[in-house]
Amino acid sequence: MSTAAALIETEHRLGAHNYKPLDVVLTRGEGVYVWDTEGKRYLDCLSAYSAVNQGHCHPKIREAMIEQASRLTLTSRAFRNDQLAHLYEELAALTGSHKILPMNSGAEAVETAVKAVRKWGYEVKGVPENQAEIIVCSDNFHGRTIGIVGFSTDPDARTGFGPFAPGFRTVPFGDAKAFEAAITPNTVAALIEPIQGEAGVIIPPKGYFTKVRELCTAHNVTLILDEIQTGLGRTGKLLAEEHEGIEADVTLIGKALSGGFYPVSAVLSNSEVLGVLKPGQHGSTFGGNPLACAVARAALRVLTEEGMIENSAKMGERFLAGLKDIRSNIVRDVRGRGLMLAIELDPAAGGARQYCYQLKDRGLLAKDTHEHTIRLAPPLIVNEDQVDWAVEQIAQVL
Repeated sequence: MSTAAALIETEHRLGAHNYKPLDVVLTRGEGVYVWDTEGKRYLDCLSAYSAVNQGHCHPKIREAMIEQASRLTLTSRAFRNDQLAHLYEELAALTGSHKILPMNSGAEAVETAVKAVRKWGYEVKGVPENQAEIIVCSDNFHGRTIGIVGFSTDPDARTGFGPFAPGFRTVPFGDAKAFEAAITPNTVAALIEPIQGEAGVIIPPKGYFTKVRELCTAHNVTLILDEIQTGLGRTGKLLAEEHEGIEADVTLIGKALSGGFYPVSAVLSNSEVLGVLKPGQHGSTFGGNPLACAVARAALRVLTEEGMIENSAKMGERFLAGLKDIRSNIVRDVRGRGLMLAIELDPAAGGARQYCYQLKDRGLLAKDTHEHTIRLAPPLIVNEDQVDWAVEQIAQVL
């Protein structure tokens, strides 16, 4: 077996350097814990960016995956399979969706929504061809494709990758007045994260989404909520939109839709947006494959049946309260909703990464974002003792 140092060296030598991971080489995971190649155990407070909400290697999801993998994995959508209809039914029952389009990655779900709302704008709303506009927010993160980075405001995501597609108007996140001012007769949609995860767990002011929903309804604008990270229990509700009591026209889910076993995403439509897509106009070889559907069905089942969403709300409150009690002159802000939390440090502290390394040494894995913020998002099965232990380690380090 190669040592951790040898594996890191090989990665560095042969891999593209588009990631800067913490130097810990993981080999096993179970529940809220992961183990490195030396056998050291860590509490995972990132959950693969919320893809393993159900915990690592959940036995019931694994069972569904093994069973389906031994029967049928892929047919493409050229033929039908016996899992897709069941996934549709279960997702519709859970979320109230009228139409569903399964894809693989979150970025594919975003691209699918962008295509569909533009087409809806031309065919239903009557926007002149190629004039459709979509409102997005500054500091957004919706993925890494050329289409998506074109409307990013992050220089790292954008620089050197142009030219980009037109048709996006950027407004400040959480500013309803700016949002209203950006609407034109050619506005077909607004694409927003309920909480901006990559930006550092930025929560909009109370009432923001209520106002955005009203404006979208008044101006016949499709509201797309990117719930790829905030959805499926992460914030203490099935979908983060529930905190404001609103309903999106199009909802994007991914990540935890498979519990970390397989890339699965979906576009959920509560309007006729997906109805504009006709055969041959959009698709994916792997989208809606039987293995993905069986895994997603199991992932949704354990999420709801095992009380993970309720636990997320309860443990999130406890975690947030514990973090707020930490007395440290380098902490500028502590914020969160459910188990989606962040500690923002004073820039004078010299960056969050060094503290993530100190936490790693203590057996807790978290990741810095936007230089000065530590993001915390343990699996939704975390318990009181584990939360209290995590708070203790963080308090010691800060």
